Amino acid sequence: MTTPAELIVESGELRLWSERTGAPTDPAVLLVMGTAAPGVGWPDELVDALVAGGRQVIRYDHRDTGRSSRVDFAARPYALADMAADAAAVLDGHGVAAAHVVGASLGGAVGQWLAVHRPARVRTLTALMTGPMGHSPGPAWARALAGRAPDPGDLPPPSARFLAHLAHRAALPQGTPDERLAAHLETWRVLNGEVLPFDEPAARRFVRASFDPNGDPGAGHHHDLAARRMTEDRLAPLSSIVAPTLVLHGTEDPLRPLPHGRALAGEIPHARFRPIPGMGHSLFSPGLPRQLGEIIREHIA
Repeated sequence: MTTPAELIVESGELRLWSERTGAPTDPAVLLVMGTAAPGVGWPDELVDALVAGGRQVIRYDHRDTGRSSRVDFAARPYALADMAADAAAVLDGHGVAAAHVVGASLGGAVGQWLAVHRPARVRTLTALMTGPMGHSPGPAWARALAGRAPDPGDLPPPSARFLAHLAHRAALPQGTPDERLAAHLETWRVLNGEVLPFDEPAARRFVRASFDPNGDPGAGHHHDLAARRMTEDRLAPLSSIVAPTLVLHGTEDPLRPLPHGRALAGEIPHARFRPIPGMGHSLFSPGLPRQLGEIIREHIA
């Protein structure tokens, strides 16, 4: 892997950790992670595949994760637009006017927001394991948790196995670092799905890197609260997106089943939809990060 260069950038009063890999003169790829996940959630193998294609790759820690600033959400609640402003601030900090934006899960919604509201910053968009930013999954979750049949006019809820895991995890002790590690690992195992093998050592390294012994261990959950805020800017039509768009979605995604990705691709003009056989809602399967990196590299070429 090319030696990365770290940079702290400012987004308003916040300080965000970021890292650039590759030559600063190469076209930029901005990697945007999902809920409660710092930049190391993007595996080195995926970064290497993009750098090998002649791109500089920038990954960063969202607010409330990793080495970036924490926010008092009760006093200063934020929304998807604020997280998108952080992404733009990272580009500014690295002197990048426009980038190929790649977002996973909540990061895919951040990418959509930028492509709609800041189109000049987005050269291409790649959205992984996500759905339309204007869709609220709350009603589908509520029906599933109440034991009611899915609404045929809505996108499907998470799998029964994942919902059962959430109930099981709520009862697990998580008072010590080892207990939290075990609970997080089990969540990633379930999110990986039941088809592709689970790379437990990679997941373990990620979970350990995600823990902040000096900060609020629950700060990343503020992302869930931000994601639930269905502000007017999120309801803007995705048909206005002009950036060439690729939607990648796992066929075994237990959190956002495949129709979520199909729905997103259907709302963006000329978007390409590519199902990834066996992939769940994670990048923790041997060989998967490089496979995705090569697919993304082809899209942004």
